[in-house]
Amino acid sequence: MIGIDTNILARFLAQDDAEQGQRADSLLQTLSPQDPGFVSLVSLIELAWVMRSRYRVSKSELIQNLERLLNSPELVIESQQTVAQAIARFGSAKTDFADCLIERSGHVAGCRHTVTFDENAAKTSGMKLL
Repeated sequence: MIGIDTNILARFLAQDDAEQGQRADSLLQTLSPQDPGFVSLVSLIELAWVMRSRYRVSKSELIQNLERLLNSPELVIESQQTVAQAIARFGSAKTDFADCLIERSGHVAGCRHTVTFDENAAKTSGMKLL
C-alpha cells in the first residue's frame, strides 16, 4: 500500500496539467485491491477545499468525486464509514465538507456533540453553537 497525497488526487480529478494528470492516472492505474493506495482524512479535507476554492467545482460535483474515491476498490480511505456519513450529511448541509467530517469523526469517537462558533455548521452539520 502507498499513501496518496492531495495533489495527486486533485490532478487526477481536475486534469488541468497534462503531464501531471497523466502521471497521476498512471499511478492510480497501478493500484489494485491487493495493493491499494491509502487516502487520509487530511487529504480528503484538503481535496474538498482545493476542488471548491481553486477549481470551483459545484457541491454536487465534489460529492460525486468524493463518492468515486470512496467506492474505488483500489483505494483505502481512512475511516471509510465516517467519510461516507460525512458525505451524506454534506449533501444537505450549508457548511463545508470539513465541518461535516469533523462532526462525524467526533460522533464516532463517542463525543456527545462537537462545539463550534460557526453558525452554519451548528445549523446543518449537527454541531452545537458555543
